[in-house]
Amino acid sequence: MPADPMTDPPAATRDDRIGWWLSPATPRQGMALGVVLALLSCLPVLLATYPQMGDYPAHLARYHVMLEQAQRPFLQQYYAFEWRWTGNLGVDLLIRPLAALFGLETAGRIIVGAIPVLTGLSILAVGWTLRGRIGFASLLAFSFIWQPSLLLGFLNYTLAFALALFAFALWVRLEGKRWRGALFLPIGLLVWLCHVSGWGVLGILVFGYEWSRDKSWRAFVAPWPLLLPFVFLLAGGGTKGDLQYGPSPLFFKQILWIRGMRDQVEWLDIASMGLVGLVFFVVLVFRRIDPRIGWASLIMVLGSLAMPRHIFGGDYADYRLISAGLLAGCLSIAWRAPRFVLVLPVALFVTRLGVTSETWWRNSQETEAALAGLDQVPQGARIASLVSVQLGTWGFNTFEHIGGYATLRKDALTNMHFAVPRVHMIALQPGAVPPGLKFKDPSQRRFVHAGRPVDLAGFAPAAAADYLWYVGPEPIGTLPPGAETIHRTPTSLLLRLAKPPRGS
Repeated sequence: MPADPMTDPPAATRDDRIGWWLSPATPRQGMALGVVLALLSCLPVLLATYPQMGDYPAHLARYHVMLEQAQRPFLQQYYAFEWRWTGNLGVDLLIRPLAALFGLETAGRIIVGAIPVLTGLSILAVGWTLRGRIGFASLLAFSFIWQPSLLLGFLNYTLAFALALFAFALWVRLEGKRWRGALFLPIGLLVWLCHVSGWGVLGILVFGYEWSRDKSWRAFVAPWPLLLPFVFLLAGGGTKGDLQYGPSPLFFKQILWIRGMRDQVEWLDIASMGLVGLVFFVVLVFRRIDPRIGWASLIMVLGSLAMPRHIFGGDYADYRLISAGLLAGCLSIAWRAPRFVLVLPVALFVTRLGVTSETWWRNSQETEAALAGLDQVPQGARIASLVSVQLGTWGFNTFEHIGGYATLRKDALTNMHFAVPRVHMIALQPGAVPPGLKFKDPSQRRFVHAGRPVDLAGFAPAAAADYLWYVGPEPIGTLPPGAETIHRTPTSLLLRLAKPPRGS
């Protein structure tokens, strides 16, 4: 007898509900959850008017010089800009059309918000391509979307990293296609153009995949379509810079591993790292590792121990490889976990995202208050910025390059630019500052002990400046003779120095 259409279906029994939680999520459910979390990952950018990445204001200032120098006399007077094709141009290329449409600061926020979303979607692309579902592995990898490299503001690298994951998923999906090699010639070049380290990650992912299939010389030859950037490197188009390990490299690498998930809350970041380590231990014991990406994870993790700290002009090269290796390790977990287990990686991601979002919102308010002082500064001012960095503090200092906003808004000469010869495209014009005076990154940074007064009278870069801009929570000690306070907040102080302003 057919069922009565007006009759409600029987309520789910307790056993049905328990069985639902004990069964794996369907592919559609897993993908829907993953997409929602990927979109949610841009929450810090939505809450913060000023993205709280240490390097971000310096990047904005460089983009401003790049885009506006031809029309701005002060920028021409203070800065030289040499455009060249290198493996470090991802956002530098994107910012041109977006700034024309939305303005530079809005374009910067759009890009910063897009990078974590793209990273999340690229994680889903890899998980879906390898297994046809989104589960525990992909959701655990989400905790590395806001990796230290992104929090520090390594925009070109993190963009290249997301593209590398997309490219790897495409490499796997096109298995057996004869034209895959030709297609990946421009793809490899595009990833390299965004950032050379992202290109390196792509090469490791492809090699690890091919090695899992055929442990012979063929695995070493298989990534040949990714080698096109070597033509540019040999032609002199590569990013310059020496290879340096820095002092006490073994101790430093130990610290980096402890801080593999560093953000703002020490106990949470260490506990998160411990939880991920425990998961890896369990899946290794039960041999739940997918070698198609597991080999790449192992290569990156071990490679971080051999990688110098400075390579191709970039800092924390080994730190970037730690996060990339751990993220790939999460994706290598081959376990079709029941629904109730998925609560664990989702809770970890949401908790960490909430901490990042709250920190960004709070620090953005401080940034806005400090920037109000620039309204009293003339165009073309010379500003020496000083940012105190507390020794022993766990969280990243998000104000280290806040002086970049002075260049952005006032065409100012500031001392926080990344301007290493043969490495960066921006440089100070000869004669902009007295010979021998350090007036670029890291001259703006001073390491201090918490609570100790900061002496502003002896700050060397102030010799080339009309204004001194201090940012930090420590109390102020001695001021430069004759300095006049023109703006103050609980964590910042803007002084007009006792010399005639050169601006207009």
